[in-house]
Amino acid sequence: MTKKIYLNDLAGLIDKNMAGYISDTDEYPPVIYDAMRYSLFAGGKRVRPILTLLSAKICGLKYIDVMPAACAMEMIHTYSLIHDDLPAMDDDDLRRGKPTSHKKFGEAVAILAGDALLTKAFETALLCGKNKKIKPASVIAAVSEMADGAGVKGMIGGQVVDITSEGKKISNKTLSYLHRCKTGALIRASVVMGALLSGADSKQVSLFRSFGEKIGLAFQIVDDVLDVTSSAGKMGKNTQKDSNAFKATYPGHYGLEASKKAADKLVVEAVEILGKINGDTSGLKEIALYFTKRDH
Repeated sequence: MTKKIYLNDLAGLIDKNMAGYISDTDEYPPVIYDAMRYSLFAGGKRVRPILTLLSAKICGLKYIDVMPAACAMEMIHTYSLIHDDLPAMDDDDLRRGKPTSHKKFGEAVAILAGDALLTKAFETALLCGKNKKIKPASVIAAVSEMADGAGVKGMIGGQVVDITSEGKKISNKTLSYLHRCKTGALIRASVVMGALLSGADSKQVSLFRSFGEKIGLAFQIVDDVLDVTSSAGKMGKNTQKDSNAFKATYPGHYGLEASKKAADKLVVEAVEILGKINGDTSGLKEIALYFTKRDH
């Protein structure tokens, strides 16, 4: 089975379950549900929920056991994209090859759709507490990890530094913080959540965390590179936006080739960490290698 088919199979499983959490039944007011589903099912690689499924399986649970948490990670990711695209943020009109939420539904509904998905994510993740295979303390730890990755110490903090750094010369340390938090924190949380829900011991959780931190940073560096080297057709969103907005990026700071080497080095280090984790980590290895080989 090739990597592409493997990823697509897991993405399809996630979409099937996610549709059950936000169904297309007649809900009121319908526009907010339409807006939530529009962005949630507009496409996407489903990388974050796949990471949750894979780490949980390594630690002994089945995919279905942690599916609520996995879907919750995608809801948070989608909410962040809706808000990122708003005029007050990146002001984008294209996402995953389709008009962005605020272009389709208006700015107010787009903001509320993002808010609704964030709230729904916590409601959905907590459904893991109904599973007798998962201890209540493990659910609390996992949801806390999700909140940390999405909050001011994670994604939100990174986004604030991203905005306030536009057009400025920043230090290596600040750039690293920006990337580790803006994108990396949620990817790290996705990996760690699966391990926590499975009741993995602290040593194993620490290894999953280190792996997640490295691939999370690598993912954002590659995103920066693709913004320079890829096209809107492949990316499903406008490219060259970062350089045009004078954003702080790895290519802008270190150069294109050095950025590619940095991402490759992080993935090599991440794969080395997997060798210390008990269980079949081949799926996580495929994801890690895919991060630096992807073209969109």
